Amino acid sequence: MRIGLLGTGRIGAFHARTLRDLPGVRELLLADADPARAGAVASAVGDGAHALPTPADLLAAGVDAVVIAASTTAHAELIVAAARAGVPAFCEKPLAADLAGTLTVLDEVAAAGAVLQIGFQRRFDAGYAAAREAVRSGRLGRLHTVRALTADPAPPPTGYLPLSGGLYRDCLVHDFDALRWVTGREVVTVHAVGSDAGPAMFREAGDVDTAAAVLTLDDGTLATATATRMNGAGYDVRMELAGERETIAVGLGPRTPLTSVEPTAPGRAGPPWPGFLERFGPAYAAQLAAFVALVRGERANPCDGWEALRALRVAEACEESRRAERPVRVSP
Repeated sequence: MRIGLLGTGRIGAFHARTLRDLPGVRELLLADADPARAGAVASAVGDGAHALPTPADLLAAGVDAVVIAASTTAHAELIVAAARAGVPAFCEKPLAADLAGTLTVLDEVAAAGAVLQIGFQRRFDAGYAAAREAVRSGRLGRLHTVRALTADPAPPPTGYLPLSGGLYRDCLVHDFDALRWVTGREVVTVHAVGSDAGPAMFREAGDVDTAAAVLTLDDGTLATATATRMNGAGYDVRMELAGERETIAVGLGPRTPLTSVEPTAPGRAGPPWPGFLERFGPAYAAQLAAFVALVRGERANPCDGWEALRALRVAEACEESRRAERPVRVSP
């Protein structure tokens, strides 16, 4: 297969190395808004990787599929271009900057009859997959409470915040997707709050550095989702699921940046994860392997654009709830 990669920044370079090692990928074509960066990544990847001047050149080069890892603002345009060219696409979330743009992209993809897989990598993490199986098998009994959290060890660059879509759309949307995927239920109402008591750059961007939401699922299960950009202890992503028979946790291990103050508790066995690429490295590789299998017709789409829309609607409801200071019903 000849795979195209659009975007060769941090995650794009990571994907380039993953794609190089996937069985059946014989050539990797790269393009970036900065052609020099694409050339440097192609050189680092080695044999079989080549840089092209523009995304249009790449889509015209006869690739079998394309992976989109460009900046968020470029996603919609590149997805539509791939769809119109008849090229199956994998894209990191989000599809577009807002709900209206997302719907426009999905309409374009549907009209073209194109293949689109969205990158919610937690669906390919071993812990989240095990939690899903535990819930679906009935092992936990009736699920009554879910607690999800995402905590970044340090804030992103100041210039990123106005383009990010905010903490709910940029960060917690992963928790919303995981919540839906693990439980098999939909979120019907949210009540969200946020704090901008941290660095001034969050207030200046109209964003918050810490957020919490209470979510009610369509079967009455209650969930909480919290996030922060200011978790100095380290990168921390977890989910706890409590049922009438058993309670389980995802992301609780020797590198979890959580310290018990109980006198007999053991200490951590290793340093915390430095970031999302390290914590979810195997999951990122698994989702790209799934995309290649999808393109070959060997499996169904594990996360199409409509799944991304459903998670985004929860994030949008949370942002509305925070600003209005009231519960909000999620748009069906």
